[in-house]
Amino acid sequence: MVQDLPELPAEAFAKPDRSPDPLFYAQPRLVTHIDAAAIAAVTDLYRAVVPPGGVVLDLMSSWISHLPDEVAYARVIGHGLNAAELAANPRLARHFVQDLNAQPQLPLDTASVDAALICVSVQYLQRPVDVLSEVARVLRPGAPVVISFSNRCFPTKAVAIWSALDGTGHAQLVQLYLQRAGFARIEARILKPEGGAGDPLTAVLGWTTTA
Repeated sequence: MVQDLPELPAEAFAKPDRSPDPLFYAQPRLVTHIDAAAIAAVTDLYRAVVPPGGVVLDLMSSWISHLPDEVAYARVIGHGLNAAELAANPRLARHFVQDLNAQPQLPLDTASVDAALICVSVQYLQRPVDVLSEVARVLRPGAPVVISFSNRCFPTKAVAIWSALDGTGHAQLVQLYLQRAGFARIEARILKPEGGAGDPLTAVLGWTTTA
């Protein structure tokens, strides 16, 4: 929370809708939250950086994970706030429902995951450093976390600091989250620029080791 990011305002992680997040996500939404071209861009990124045959953690997932269809993984573990959405996701070998804003600790062993994904959901985290510190714990050395985001969101559930920033600011904010969570190497990539056709898409990647 703000104690991890003292340079941010006290209300940086407040939301317009302060009701518990599980209430908002109680009804399944079997829709895509970015357009087809943005989905293709994130899939291409996963194809390039997520190791085939590895264990993948898809945090804040839904009924689709955007992983490349032709690549096999040892196991894809999904997390979210709606059990029906997760149960409908054919890529998930297992899943769990957990409110990360209330309980950021992940029910996974240390150094047990080969890649972690957060797709168009980082804007909802109220304890991002706590959550990403847990991601760092469960990743194996050298394994990536891939955080992708657009300019689309549920505005009443996005944190205040996210809503106050533009696309460049979002990338800088996510890089700050990863830095405070202990990631040694951080890289931002513009997958689809703002101002073009369709949804823009940026990804910030982090690794706990520099090699």
